[in-house]
Amino acid sequence: MNFDFALILILVTGAAGLLWLLDSLVFLPKRRERLRQAQAQAGGALPEEQAKVLMRPAEWADLSRSMFPVLAIVLLLRSFLFEPFQIPSGSMLPTLQIGDYILVNKYHYGLRLPVLNSKFLAVDEPTYGDVVVFKYPEQPSVNYIKRVVGLPGDVITYKDKIVYINGKPQPQSLVAQLPPLRPERLLINETLGDVEHEIYRDLGRPTINARWTVPEGQYFVMGDNRDNSNDSRYWGFVPDKLLVGKAVAVWMHWAELLSLPDFSVVRAIK
Repeated sequence: MNFDFALILILVTGAAGLLWLLDSLVFLPKRRERLRQAQAQAGGALPEEQAKVLMRPAEWADLSRSMFPVLAIVLLLRSFLFEPFQIPSGSMLPTLQIGDYILVNKYHYGLRLPVLNSKFLAVDEPTYGDVVVFKYPEQPSVNYIKRVVGLPGDVITYKDKIVYINGKPQPQSLVAQLPPLRPERLLINETLGDVEHEIYRDLGRPTINARWTVPEGQYFVMGDNRDNSNDSRYWGFVPDKLLVGKAVAVWMHWAELLSLPDFSVVRAIK
């Protein structure tokens, strides 16, 4: 089951805020009135401890007052600045490992309303080589991460495991052949636009030879583990409205639940 954490965070933050407001508008004035009456009966100020008891809010009110500012800050940061994600699959190897925890810049492609994901402030647009997180077009409740290969209006050709953008092959050079477990796997250096990065190519896997024209407002994306990636070659394009943000950094690697997190892997994503 996929939980919409953004929606849950909004609901919890809203509930805490409403409870805090309820206490401030309804119950706090009553506590103040009780304190005033007690002081009038005593003929002056009460001892500090007694006054604190009379002004003490209910536990739910105290909890909501403490939690709302924290939840609100987390909601704002997560919605409009940076959001953490965990890499669950190997489709972006060798760039991203299974178990990497990444930070995604939420404002790079424009500010969007949480949950609705509708853009209300345009900033930049995706460009060649960007690693992007987006909502999977065939199941929007699931987040995917891939690399931008084609922009709106581009003609993308994939032939003999080489990317052509508008008829121009994107440079590739052999870095290494990876023995001993996968001698058929090649580590390739590829350049998309101004971004130089590494990809995997499996010689034992058949290639897809096809051509696509990217519609306006949409993007063509591929995984760096080219022969082991479910991407635009199979299900089509990513509409701008499904973009979540640009992946900018790895901040931790946590391979297994019972293992220790590794913070030595901190690096920028390219």
